[in-house]
Amino acid sequence: MGVKWWCALLAMSVFVGCGSSSSSTVNQRGAGRTMRLTSPAFEPSRSIPAKYTADGEDISPPLNWAGVPEGTQEFVLICDDPDAPTPEPWVHWVLYKIPGHVRSLPEGLPPDPRLNNPPGALQGLNSWQTGQRIGYRGPSPPPGSGVHHYHFRLYALDAPLELKPGASKQEVLQAMQGHILAQAELIGTYRRIQTD
Repeated sequence: MGVKWWCALLAMSVFVGCGSSSSSTVNQRGAGRTMRLTSPAFEPSRSIPAKYTADGEDISPPLNWAGVPEGTQEFVLICDDPDAPTPEPWVHWVLYKIPGHVRSLPEGLPPDPRLNNPPGALQGLNSWQTGQRIGYRGPSPPPGSGVHHYHFRLYALDAPLELKPGASKQEVLQAMQGHILAQAELIGTYRRIQTD
């Protein structure tokens, strides 16, 4: 009886221990806190100001992040719109090789393949087939298509990426497989009103 009771207690403690450890994986690889991505330009799940859209200046918004895990070598930032009427989310921005010490991006980054600020950062292809295809292009949903959600995702990596400027979103995602220490997301919205 005593042996059975001890085995049951041991099994219960292992089960509880496993459950509690799995719930802490949100913080990823011992970071001790969750990485957060914010913008002084808009609140999470709120409307992105027209300044940062095709209806305004169409410049990239400022971004800040904190809670970065130890061992971060580089960051990747991807912004896309899963509400776009296309088979895959519409890509608005691919920015990679952001140095690990960087904690913010200023507004209005130029549409250049290589950036001086952040130093060494590279920009990839957006989904547009004409005009500016490198760097940020802001929300431009079809009028009357409702509210679109723009997902800004920041990835902390444990190793530098070996990629050239002008990479696609898929090439970046493939290159960083197995190197993601943490991920943060900021969602902004935008809607165009039907004018006819």
